[in-house]
Amino acid sequence: MVGEPVGADEAAVLDGPAGKLPQSVLDLLLRQRLRGHGGAPSGRVVRGAGYGVRRRSPGVRTRVAPLGYRLGMTTVVSDTGVGALLRDWRERRRLSQLELALRADSSARHISFVETGRSRPSEEMILRLAEHLDVPVRDRNALLLAGGYAPRYTESPLDAPELETLREGIARLLRGYEPYPALVVDGSYTVVAANRAIGLLLDGLPEHLLAPPMNAMRVTLHPEGLAPRIRNFREWRGHLLAQMERQIAFARSEALRAVYEEVTAYPLPEPAEAGDAEDPEPYPYFALPLRIEHDGRVLSFVSSISTFNTPMDVTVAELAIETMLPADPATVEYLRSLSG
Repeated sequence: MVGEPVGADEAAVLDGPAGKLPQSVLDLLLRQRLRGHGGAPSGRVVRGAGYGVRRRSPGVRTRVAPLGYRLGMTTVVSDTGVGALLRDWRERRRLSQLELALRADSSARHISFVETGRSRPSEEMILRLAEHLDVPVRDRNALLLAGGYAPRYTESPLDAPELETLREGIARLLRGYEPYPALVVDGSYTVVAANRAIGLLLDGLPEHLLAPPMNAMRVTLHPEGLAPRIRNFREWRGHLLAQMERQIAFARSEALRAVYEEVTAYPLPEPAEAGDAEDPEPYPYFALPLRIEHDGRVLSFVSSISTFNTPMDVTVAELAIETMLPADPATVEYLRSLSG
């Protein structure tokens, strides 16, 4: 176990099928290994199939795992190891080591040892901590890799044969929600499926916004997209941007961050185009509605987002089903009239 206390009389040990390596090579490995804290190692050196180097010094022991040895080649795993990653997730969730330990049935001392690299967590421990830290499935794989374990969760293309049942279920759900709009997006809001009612909202938009891969945030906030039609655009835009900010903080998705930076740079529509017009007879909404103009009338929707419970696949974990619930009787009546 990395960081396990050992006796002060222990010395450097070198094991390997071909006997001892030259002292010059050992010295080179150890020099690359040492940094800060009076020469105490702060990372883990990984090298060489068939060889394992352990630096045993008073109070600290570190171990080198054998991985495809080539003379003079080393890989240093330092502060980006699993301990540092777990600490980062804990701090993002604003939990103390004690709070996390209580939730994970561990001790604050052990959590500290894991985070500082003094203790190498088991695969089960990494997954348990990730569960209590609400780490996204994709990042749980990254934690396992950083800890020296194989990824636990697959990442299948949505058209993979093993996801056929999922695709059929999504299709039935979308059809069943008609005549109300519904769509499915991935973790960066790329639209992967939609029902026919979505076409009602997208009618007349330019082809460059609708061409695959279509992005729901881009279509909604682009000045050539739905933005000029949304009567409460400033409110709705603020709601969507805040939603994306929360998701970026939660999942640390670079793809989502890129979309966020793009849509925040879009110019706002002219006030006359999206002027937050008042209803002639205000309706008591129970949530912030999307009020969008269509064919000379204003339709009102409240969105609901659903995800899959306990997913075991990265692709499935990042899917979200967004349904648009009519927010007033006039919208219900109009949509039903269109469905015949």
